[in-house]
Amino acid sequence: MSAPALLPLAGRRLPALNLGASSFPHHRATLRLSEKFILLLILSAFITLCFGAFFFLPDSSKHKRFDLGLEDVLIPHVDTSKGGKQLGGFLIHGQGHDEHRHREEEERLRNKIRADHEKALEEAKEKLKKSRDEIQAEIQTEKNKVVQELKKKDSKPLPPVPLPNLVGINSGEPADPDIREKRNKIKEMMKHAWDNYRQYGWGHNELKPIARKGHSTNIFGNSQMGATIVDALDTLYIMGLHDEFREGQEWIDKNLDFSVNSEVSVFEVNIRFIGGLLAAYYLSGQEVELEVGLIIGITCFKVVELEGFQDQSSATGRKTSSSLQHTYGYTMGNGKSEKVMHIRKLLQKMDRPNGLYPNYLNPRTGRWGQHHTSVGGLGDSFYEYLLKAWLMSDKTDTEARKMYDDAIEAIEKHLIRKSNGGLTFIGEWKNGHLERKMGHLTCFAGGMFALGADGSRDDKAGHYLQLGAEIAHTCHESYDRTTLKLGPEAFKFDGGVEAVAVRQNEKYYILRPEVIETYWYMWRFTHDPKYRQWGWEATQAIDKYCRVSGGFSGVKDVYSSSPTYDDVQQSFFLAETLK
Repeated sequence: MSAPALLPLAGRRLPALNLGASSFPHHRATLRLSEKFILLLILSAFITLCFGAFFFLPDSSKHKRFDLGLEDVLIPHVDTSKGGKQLGGFLIHGQGHDEHRHREEEERLRNKIRADHEKALEEAKEKLKKSRDEIQAEIQTEKNKVVQELKKKDSKPLPPVPLPNLVGINSGEPADPDIREKRNKIKEMMKHAWDNYRQYGWGHNELKPIARKGHSTNIFGNSQMGATIVDALDTLYIMGLHDEFREGQEWIDKNLDFSVNSEVSVFEVNIRFIGGLLAAYYLSGQEVELEVGLIIGITCFKVVELEGFQDQSSATGRKTSSSLQHTYGYTMGNGKSEKVMHIRKLLQKMDRPNGLYPNYLNPRTGRWGQHHTSVGGLGDSFYEYLLKAWLMSDKTDTEARKMYDDAIEAIEKHLIRKSNGGLTFIGEWKNGHLERKMGHLTCFAGGMFALGADGSRDDKAGHYLQLGAEIAHTCHESYDRTTLKLGPEAFKFDGGVEAVAVRQNEKYYILRPEVIETYWYMWRFTHDPKYRQWGWEATQAIDKYCRVSGGFSGVKDVYSSSPTYDDVQQSFFLAETLK
């Protein structure tokens, strides 16, 4: 037999059998020792593979990770809240007729959404043929229709909403000189961020404050969409920086153009651009923001309809649709909110594992993807906008409130826990297991619980206000236990580790607002001075460790006494954190 050849196998070089005719003489009935050894190796590998699959692959009866469109047949499941039981892998329904009607209604909604998509495709083709002036003329026509509707005798006038008397405010200036000094400091930080963006990154989406040039990410589709300008407008107006506001307004009027062929995150465009423009219009009353916002909104809505509510950045259609509902609910005259409501109604009727909404929704089948539920990244805005849809409707949108209450009860039952050290945290549900980790993004929920306390079921307002306070305390601890007194991106609650980041890629701080947002809500609802103090401590830490000569930058490790910068001044730093 010839000498064995050497073949690479996953980086290793092993002898390979020569299977030529000379290797197996006709008179030999047994295998050579080396041949037996190779066959034994193959058999061992096969047994190991089977053993691993048996013990380590997910149990498909518990986890429907992949949507093949056949789960109702192959993987029986049931919403136990509807009275169904599962026996031996098959479902026994006490009310089979109701279940059948439930599925028919789901399918009807899916068909309605598909029909909306087809109609939107034709509308989008026609819309793309029109000029900016033609679109603005259409918007003016729609506005005139709304005015005429409001003039009708049977039209209900908008309810008066008196402004509350804010504690410590006198004609827009705090009476307390200490508070006034702190507020002026934050205004100076805003000026520093804006002026450097104006000098080094004007027109670009964001700023690289150390390199002193523009910065962009692919979520906006184009490097010069002026995301920071649009996002920061309302903050400038609130702070009385009217010259800077007019600079931004002028740039938008002359330069903001969405006629680009590129992929964008529908969710990010909706909250930063449409939301930013509508907020600026709401504060200033100047219609250039409203007109541009509606132009973007029409385009954005067409994209969502055509893509089946698939958000490119998060792949979660429910988060995108809820953000669209929120903004279109504000622009009541264009009739688009009704289409978004089809999505909400479908979500409401779908069975949910343990009452939780998974982050992922298949945009083609309208069914859940993998069972990962988070109140932080990918999921946060969905719950926030359900609550705010109810508030924005003057508390008449009871469907939104019911969906919020149902979701919060499931979250409290399955995701909220108390650590050994007494810290209340919100974990993440992944394929039937609770991950004892909380993200910085999740810290917004403290404020949400406080905001939703009034109007909660069973007179539990005090309970949810207390829950908001506990979340605020936990998130403050995540800041206080770092060297820089700035919070990490995510922190664990395992063993002796509490409110501390473990992985290196979770130790960064990118100028996020969520913790300060919860402090703000808790201050507004309780007027406990500790929340203002905590906010001021965060302000001082940002100014000390994130400020550079060219603006503000995120830091890569909040546990390091000499951190390195990520060299990005995020648009939301001006739009949210400093506000």
